[in-house]
Amino acid sequence: MIRKASLKDVKKIHALISEQAKGGHLLARAIADLYSQIRDFSVAVDDDTGEIIGCGALRIVWEDLAEVRSVAVQSQRQGKGVGRKLIETLIEESRTLGIKKVFVLTYRVNLFNKMGFSLMDKGLLPHKIWADCVKCPKFPECDEVAMVMEPNHGSDPDTK
Repeated sequence: MIRKASLKDVKKIHALISEQAKGGHLLARAIADLYSQIRDFSVAVDDDTGEIIGCGALRIVWEDLAEVRSVAVQSQRQGKGVGRKLIETLIEESRTLGIKKVFVLTYRVNLFNKMGFSLMDKGLLPHKIWADCVKCPKFPECDEVAMVMEPNHGSDPDTK
């Protein structure tokens, strides 16, 4: 099951993101940032145990632009569709909000490509998103790949 995150989920979200960041799969997030951004997050919950097994966020950047970020799934649950379900939920949320473009900075190019995202030049992203980048230890030598989709224009393969 996927649901919106609540404040009680922050520590588990932080643990999931930290686990994946140690493996080099995504960037770490400060727990204070997660508290202030909790409304952006959705979580995947194991139906049997109620345990949070994944998370992801949709951050609104501008009236027509949003970012999928911090998608993390427990290592032992990867490859079972949890991340895909989270991303689908975030894309659907962007559709509901009328967002024209959704982008992601990722190391998981194949996954996002299969979901209808295409490669883009990072230089085309608005300067507003770089506010987070200056805090990153990899700045300015970012090795993440920028990808974009237009969720309301049939770019999602499930809507064709």
